[in-house]
This record gives sequence, structure tokens and C-alpha cells, in this order.
Amino acid sequence: MTPATPRRGRFAPSPTGPLHFGSLVAAVASYLDARASGGEWLVRIEDVDQLRAIAGAADDILRTLEAFGFDWDGGIAHQSRRSALYEDALDALRRLGVAYDCACSRKDVASAGHIGADGPVYAGRCRRGIPLGATPRAVRVRTHDAPITVVDGIYGTQSQRLESAVGDFVVRRADGYFAYQLAVVVDDTDQGITRVVRGADLLSSTPRQVYLQCLLGLPTPAYAHVPVVLDADGRKLSKRDLAHPVDRRDPLPALLAAWRFLGQAQEADQPASPAEFWAFAIAQWDIGRVAARPPPPGPTGGGAET
Repeated sequence: MTPATPRRGRFAPSPTGPLHFGSLVAAVASYLDARASGGEWLVRIEDVDQLRAIAGAADDILRTLEAFGFDWDGGIAHQSRRSALYEDALDALRRLGVAYDCACSRKDVASAGHIGADGPVYAGRCRRGIPLGATPRAVRVRTHDAPITVVDGIYGTQSQRLESAVGDFVVRRADGYFAYQLAVVVDDTDQGITRVVRGADLLSSTPRQVYLQCLLGLPTPAYAHVPVVLDADGRKLSKRDLAHPVDRRDPLPALLAAWRFLGQAQEADQPASPAEFWAFAIAQWDIGRVAARPPPPGPTGGGAET
């Protein structure tokens, strides 16, 4: 009998500010899901969008993870250093005839399209070629309306018709940066990720990623989306909204709070240290106890993961 492939997960923060509690929940879930099965856990810095990256934020996040007792396998991958891989994938999409140049601005898209799963749906103005006199801006991928179905480990079966729900989506932006949807697909394949555990704000992005995997002949990992931590106004915690960072001088309270948020069984005697917490949590982790909750309202923008 061929032995099962060891599980390999990852945590992929964007360096736009300190690690906050919502990101910690995603990190805890992905780490435990990998370690509880004897698998590997990688860290990737999703800095493909250099306009949003804040100097020093990546190092600060890594130091916080270390202080909280996370240990990762291998080196740290940075999307900003992987552009050649994304370019190869884009070239492959062009050869397949599914990628095309688009001259539309965000204003053009918003004025011509209806609102779908992730904001305005692209109406297809440049599908058959850029209008005379217009200048190419972004690169889009042609979609169809056959359902793309994903069986999520927490939210169950999810189905989306891309053409009507999101339209032809961007894989390289007008500013020249590769879009998150393409980068994350290439990265997960290149790093051998077998299960993606991340926040439910990215649930609606997953069919686009599965579609790209199918087009490029890449394997599709398993997916499990954990509920998003919301603020008092019902909005996702965000570094851009100055969400309070977790305190790496005293990590245990935040770790226990994340454990409770994820619906896990409570230990009779509370762990006295992060090391005791991880020993207990790895042994007791049960993703089946994580309850699905409605994702935060409004479009996610299809951006980076945390």
C-alpha cells in the first residue's frame, strides 16, 4: 500500500501591519491542522502588492509568531521574489487563449457591471479585443458559467458560476503587479501545499483559484475556511483599520482566546505556558468542532489573506 502523502499547510500573512487577533486565529487553525496530522507547516509572506507593504512589518510578524511558539518548516517564502513563476503561469494562460489584455479602468467596470460575489462584475468589454485607441492596462482571464464546486472542510459544498458571479477576473493588475488569485495558486502548487486553512473572507475567492488550477493543470489542495473575527460593528478585523496587535510579551491569553473562538474542547487545567498550550492543542485539535459562521458582509476584494 502506498503511504499517504503527509499534510502540508501554510500561513500567508500580508506585511501591512502587526499581527492582530483575527490573523492569529487563522495561524492557530492552520498550524494545528498541519501539526495534529504529523504534517509540515510553512510561512509565506504575501507581499506581491508592494504598494500595500509596510517596511519592517514582515519581520515584526515573524517575531510575533516566534514569541507565540509557532515553528515552521523550511525558509520563509516572499511573493515579491517569485515574479518569474507568476510570469510563467501568465504565459501559459496566454498560450491557452484564456488570458487577454484589458483597457478598462475600475470606474469603467463599476459603471458597466452589476454587483456580484466580490464587487462589480466585469461586463466583458475587452473580451474580443481592446477598443480602438484604448491602452492595455490589466490582464484578465476568460471565465464561463459552468459551476465551479468546492467542498470546504468547514463550510461544506460551495458552488459558484464565475462568469455571472465575478466575471473575467484580473491576473495582472494595471500597476504591473500580479494579482493575488494567480500568485496564491502558483505558490501553493510550488510549495506542495495539500490543505489550505484560512479565513472565511476568502471563501468566495476559492472557485477562482480552483478554476486557475484546472486551466493550468495544477493540483487542487483541500480547503477549510475558519470563521472571521469581527469587530463590534460586525466588520472583519484588519491591519488597515488599525486593529489592535496581539501582545507578544504575554502570548498565552490570546492563544487561549483563539482556541475558544475555534470551538475547541477546553482543558480542565488551563495551560501555564505557550509550550503547554501547544502540547495540549495539537493532541486535541478537531476541525469538526469549528462552527461555520456567515462571512463578513461586503466584497473581500480578492486580496491577500491577512
